[in-house]
Amino acid sequence: MELKILALPTLLLATNAAANTQQASHLYWGDTHLHTSYSFDAFLSNNQSADPDTAYRWAKGSPVIHPYTRAKVQVGTPLDFLVVSDHAEALGVARAVMNETQQLAKLEGDIPFFSEFFRTIKLTLMRMSVNYDGGADLFQSILPDKAHNPGSDPVADPANILDKNPLGNHTPTVATAWSEIVDAAERHNEPGKFTAFVGWEWSSIPTGANLHRVIMSPNGGDISKQYLPFGSDQSQYPEDLWAWLDNTSATSGAEFIAIPHNSNASKGYMFPETTLRGQPITVDYARTRMKWEPVVEVTQIKGDSETHPSVSPHDSFANFETYDHYMQVSPQEYQASKGDYARSGLRRGMEIENRIGVNPFKFGMIGSTDSHTALSSSEEDNFWGKFAHDSTPETKRAKTIIGGTKASGWDMSAAGLAAVWATENSRESIFAAFKRREVYSTTGPRISVRVFGGWGFDKKSVDAEDFAKMGYRQGVPMGGDLARPSSTDKKVQLLIRAVKDPKHANLDRIQVVKAWLDEKGKSQEKVYNAVWSDNRQLDAQGWLPAVGDTVNRDTALYKNTIGAAQLSTLWIDPDFDINQRAFYYVRVLQIPTPRHSLYDAVAARIDIPEEGPAVIQERAYSSPIWYTP
Repeated sequence: MELKILALPTLLLATNAAANTQQASHLYWGDTHLHTSYSFDAFLSNNQSADPDTAYRWAKGSPVIHPYTRAKVQVGTPLDFLVVSDHAEALGVARAVMNETQQLAKLEGDIPFFSEFFRTIKLTLMRMSVNYDGGADLFQSILPDKAHNPGSDPVADPANILDKNPLGNHTPTVATAWSEIVDAAERHNEPGKFTAFVGWEWSSIPTGANLHRVIMSPNGGDISKQYLPFGSDQSQYPEDLWAWLDNTSATSGAEFIAIPHNSNASKGYMFPETTLRGQPITVDYARTRMKWEPVVEVTQIKGDSETHPSVSPHDSFANFETYDHYMQVSPQEYQASKGDYARSGLRRGMEIENRIGVNPFKFGMIGSTDSHTALSSSEEDNFWGKFAHDSTPETKRAKTIIGGTKASGWDMSAAGLAAVWATENSRESIFAAFKRREVYSTTGPRISVRVFGGWGFDKKSVDAEDFAKMGYRQGVPMGGDLARPSSTDKKVQLLIRAVKDPKHANLDRIQVVKAWLDEKGKSQEKVYNAVWSDNRQLDAQGWLPAVGDTVNRDTALYKNTIGAAQLSTLWIDPDFDINQRAFYYVRVLQIPTPRHSLYDAVAARIDIPEEGPAVIQERAYSSPIWYTP
């Protein structure tokens, strides 16, 4: 197959049709999910010093001190934007207790859910030093138990440990911490150069079912200080979170989006067929969810949530960075379900839309880290762990039990990043891109991806220097919608271009993931190889041979002697049916490269740990384009 290689800068300029302007759009890279010492679990896991200021300094490229190793560390390539998203629950409390700025007796009365927790740590926390390891064990001890009634409402399950009538998250300590977090974002926000967003995490995890959302706002301190973050100690139901967002927006003028993450550990509840309470999904539910949740975090340190072999058995690349652990104290075998993964969630959304007329799961896809070190480290060769205490080869093997199994630091991958096509590097422009879903995910490398859907692209667009301008003029970008064409002989076309990370590996292939509704209203899926490197040939079943592997297991080095620097194509759906609902997204695969587990093994002169493979095939996922007949 002939490869079309164009200069990288041609990807950076385009007419922004979504905004109906002639402004140039640019590719910006960021992390919407990062924890600092203000999160109680981060603090108990040996991050007692890396605060929001540290997070922003690292993201901007400054050297900082690692909170556990005390080494000088620095990101390989600075970010363009960052959301510091500390847990709303007990925000800043562990830090305040350690610094003796708050009395435990007062806190025990103010936050009922955490009163037992504070009594437990009263003696432990005050003697913690930077190398104290008991905090991580203590954190594990307060995780929820598994469900007594699996499949039913996890919030109402008898195993759920949260107080059913909490007073809410309104302590002076939380208010002080929130004010400091907002002030840090204000100090580091530099429109046109670096964007610092205000945000937090709502951390509902009833009976170990991960329902977490990161809340992101484009507003400044004047608005953000009018409220305190809504936490799961106020309610564990997503509907109550959305209601709070709606009410707070109306009273303060604040803008928000909520970004679900780690659906892979949701026990089927993230993209469900019914609400958590077991009620049918209604038009109002679907519209409310899509109002507040236009984007999902599909990949991060704690596993990849695109799909899974058990829900996509015919996808040879589905078994990627699976994380088969639940966040709970009691043993439970991991079991993937359709409600856990983005692809099957998108499929379920079409099925529901076919019944009620509105799609509750019509979301774009991003990546972020969920690092608890305050260091947004998505680079495999510069990975500083999920928690501060698993930042070195010697400390990555787990000492505690999660869900009855040992979850090691090698079980996790350095991931991911959120990529945004926006008119400028500012809160307003980047937030608008999230709202219209013109965003995509990578597992770490900065692969540039453009996707446009349409009916009659000029074939010259594939090679054009103004590729994106032609894509906007003749079609819709990722995250957009295609309506029924005027002519019945038309087929969906995708204009696609991907360019390698200039500092990273070549590209293996571009795939198109399609799902559609059959005549019975059931969704089906298929993965197409759209364009690939190295003149390989498809066989009769459409299978493409592997690109190869240049990784040296003895040195953790690889060569870019295989793959391509750029891949472009005009893909036409060979199986298009004008009467079938469908969506399409693009998956871009790199050639194999060393994983952090191999870097650790070579550096420490140990065998490659069984928890982590030697190599990783990094990738990017575009947001979908939907077709509605």
